[in-house]
Amino acid sequence: MKLFSMSWKSSRKVSKQRKFRMNSPLHIKRALLAAPLAKDLAGKYGTKTVSLREGDSVRVARGEFKGLSGKVNAVSLKKGNVSVDGAERIRKDGTKSFSPLKPSNLLLTELNIEDKRRIASITRKQERRQEQRKG
Repeated sequence: MKLFSMSWKSSRKVSKQRKFRMNSPLHIKRALLAAPLAKDLAGKYGTKTVSLREGDSVRVARGEFKGLSGKVNAVSLKKGNVSVDGAERIRKDGTKSFSPLKPSNLLLTELNIEDKRRIASITRKQERRQEQRKG
């Protein structure tokens, strides 16, 4: 049985959608780890979503930790989850563990722009959008 196919279009079945996400290769999972930008950043960069990276500042928009602001501590491509500073649970033995959050439930408030490649990818996105609007 074939686990993953790029020719898969869509399905109403949630189980098939979940299977597509779980069996997809890492370079596609990277694109699925995108979070929406805050309105001021969306206007500045000319895009609505950007892939999450460690060091980005986010605000939790939904769930148990709604309203919490913090920095992205870890990004798990395989699981499709993000760990944010402050979104922690206390175990019975007293130790703290990060609660995994879905990137769609986060709002990017500040980007970590120390990497030249990331700046280049964002500017490429801006240029493509401008060309699409013109043409």
